[in-house]
Amino acid sequence: MLLALPCFPAPPSDQKLDAEVRRITRSAILIDTHNDTPSFTVDGSDIGHSPKQQTDIPRLKEGGVGAVFFSVYVAATYVEGKHSANRALQMIDTVQHDIIDRYPDAFQQAFTADDIVRAHKHGKIAALMGIEGGHAIEDSPRLLRDFYQLGVRYMTLTHWNTNNWADSSGDINNDKVQHHNGLTPLGKDIVHEMNRLGMMVDISHVADKTFYDSLETSSAPLIASHSACRALSNVPRNMTDDMIRALAKKGGVMQLNLYCPFLSQKAADAHKDAPVRATLSDVVAHINHVRDIAGIDAIGIGTDFDGITCAPVGLDDVSRFPNLTRALLKEGYSASDIKKIYGGNTLRLMHAVEKERDTLARQ
Repeated sequence: MLLALPCFPAPPSDQKLDAEVRRITRSAILIDTHNDTPSFTVDGSDIGHSPKQQTDIPRLKEGGVGAVFFSVYVAATYVEGKHSANRALQMIDTVQHDIIDRYPDAFQQAFTADDIVRAHKHGKIAALMGIEGGHAIEDSPRLLRDFYQLGVRYMTLTHWNTNNWADSSGDINNDKVQHHNGLTPLGKDIVHEMNRLGMMVDISHVADKTFYDSLETSSAPLIASHSACRALSNVPRNMTDDMIRALAKKGGVMQLNLYCPFLSQKAADAHKDAPVRATLSDVVAHINHVRDIAGIDAIGIGTDFDGITCAPVGLDDVSRFPNLTRALLKEGYSASDIKKIYGGNTLRLMHAVEKERDTLARQ
């Protein structure tokens, strides 16, 4: 005879924590500043239901995601033959046609910080765009302006490849690549033009010298759309403590990348045949580190979902953000702190970039 096991209710402390997680999930405007699902929708994947990817509409809603910067990713291979701009247009089109226009009940197109807030009030997910890889503009400020008119609101100055005007962290030790020691004069002109347009200057992927040149050149705060802390995982893609402090001092925000090797030194050191996954604790450790060295206002979320092959256990896709909320509450973060991390800091940064655009227009 099998006896039924008694069902005990959760302890009051757990019930209170769960209720707080639900409250924050409903009220916070969680902004993911870097999501690569357009790389799949451009080839026919359906964001309405794509269980093989890390992103689709049901899971975005389950995770309480309020806004997504969809990545207009242009691989370095498109540089040969000058196909980069064409590819960027295809990627912009898939965001517009296959995501926003196809699912108007789920998404609302946004261009400004206020647009994101309005979308949240209407129960919609704000959809924005950021170009990943400065080679997409083919060295032309004219194309930069065209992409802004099409809705692009940040540009990552480089990807893994050094381009004609900015050095990348991805090939900085490659002697066969012609480097510039940071930004060239054209690169500085491009940063100035981004300031004038009101386009955020994204320094994820850039070489350290490019970062410091961008910081000096830009009159607006910078964004690191999907980066992590080099002190915790020593890879060139991550930011040093000095870089994070300098970014924060100017009002910038480091949006935390969830790629396992960027979060965990063990994962970074692991052999490809025996991968090691990062954990939710690793994510919290990076958030703690940024808070401790630069303040709570310097940290945001830029997952790199659908651009990464390994995400942390417990934060596997866009539906799992309540797990991070719970972990941060247990760590002692307040609801106000979490709302800053999830979107408040990004909205403040966007407002600052927009204000600088308006200031420059009056000069």
